[in-house]
Amino acid sequence: MKRKKRTALMLAVTLCAAGCLSFGNAQSVSAEDTNQETEITLRVSNWEEYIDLGDWDEDETIDLESGDIIGVNSMIDDFENWYYETYGVKVTVEYSTYGTNEDLYNMLTLGDEFDLVCPSEYMVMKLMAEDMLVPLSEEFFDTSDSNNYYSIGVSPYIQNIFDEHEIDGESWSTYMAGYMWGITGIVYNPEVVSEEDASSWKILSDTGYMRRITIKDNVRDSYFAAVGALKSDLLTSEEFLNNPDYAQRLEEEMNDVSEETIAAVEEYLQEVTDNAYSLESDSGKADMITGKVVANYQWSGDGVYTLDQAEEDDMELCFTVPEESTNIYFDGWVMLKSGINGDEAKQHAAEAFINYLSRPDNVVRNMYYVGYTSVIAGGDDMTIFEYADWCYGAGEDEEDTAQYPLGYFFSGDSDDADYMITAPADQVNRQLAAQYPSEETLERACIMTCFDDETNEKINQMWIHIRCYNIYDIPVWAWVFGVAAVAVCMVLFARRKMYEKQNRM
Repeated sequence: MKRKKRTALMLAVTLCAAGCLSFGNAQSVSAEDTNQETEITLRVSNWEEYIDLGDWDEDETIDLESGDIIGVNSMIDDFENWYYETYGVKVTVEYSTYGTNEDLYNMLTLGDEFDLVCPSEYMVMKLMAEDMLVPLSEEFFDTSDSNNYYSIGVSPYIQNIFDEHEIDGESWSTYMAGYMWGITGIVYNPEVVSEEDASSWKILSDTGYMRRITIKDNVRDSYFAAVGALKSDLLTSEEFLNNPDYAQRLEEEMNDVSEETIAAVEEYLQEVTDNAYSLESDSGKADMITGKVVANYQWSGDGVYTLDQAEEDDMELCFTVPEESTNIYFDGWVMLKSGINGDEAKQHAAEAFINYLSRPDNVVRNMYYVGYTSVIAGGDDMTIFEYADWCYGAGEDEEDTAQYPLGYFFSGDSDDADYMITAPADQVNRQLAAQYPSEETLERACIMTCFDDETNEKINQMWIHIRCYNIYDIPVWAWVFGVAAVAVCMVLFARRKMYEKQNRM
């Protein structure tokens, strides 16, 4: 493969820097009156390890037909400079990170103030429902403005999903500008795990892989996988697959929160946690590479990273999507009312930040650095497709190749010959399939919807039971002792009642 991969050392630098990155305040100049000094401070919070921090080595230069790309400075520094050069205004970005959507929400409810944040789609839906967001401006969608890189370049496939999904009658696209997207699946070692086993969520409870599987340490992803396993027979039946309302039915089934399903999921996840090596948010990647585990429930972006790193150790891993369903997820930028607070200059800076990250060369920088897939296709700019081909296209001397169509994402036309990658045949179930899932895979993808507060409380309580009290962790001797203790108590209680009865006679 032609892709140049980041080293473990660079990842360590990223991990360190992501937790420490922040920027001080600075005086800036108003966009309306360059003689009037003002201060624009943009408070941005994002996932950990989710933006290019720069400091690339020269040999990491991405050499595309459209030009070389390299991250010298952090994306934050480059944005501040670009904004001043483009609009004549100085802006300072205060950048911080969080670990989960729930961490972000807790920060907001505790009073932390941000202008621009990047949660996942179900959290965006929650923030929309709670009227916490500022809609994107009309100017942001003006494709005649060459600096509006997002509206010009967003994938038609992604834009259609954002337009079609609504909260209280308003589409996601009114409030959210996408950043990265992907699906969930299983990374597995083909020398130990068969593709058939890995292609079902039921592998998570398969005792044939006892203590050799990891799952996600968060309730939403684990709940989704459990539902897929429990409803496997239904979801893979011919009747269900051929239903004319298949997509709608699939989303309904995978977001089922009936009392019966929640109870079944709790019981199933207790089995899974007993069978798993661990519940993890990030360690599964390393555990796959070191061989501690042979299958890992993974987000596709982390799957790409895991397969890349395994290759550096001369180890081949694969990525597959369960036949029952996969979650298609999105992380997107939204502006908070509590931060923007009607400040037009700050909103302009926030939207410009989104646009700067959506410029094709910056899209490539971020994708290379973090491993996830941008929602940006680039419009008429071929840079991002060139990068995909640079990463995964077959060499001239390779014979075992396969045609991999990406027109659905880049132009909206599945048969568009301009967006066809000739890739090594094994990429059909490896990095390329994780980075850009096939249309066939996406047909069984659905979104995790936003649950109401009552449902969230029930599911979170279920998760507490699983994380803090797993009945499958109780040893046999404890069950025997418990049953014996109950029996003794019942005997003593019966004798006491008999004694009291005799005394009354």
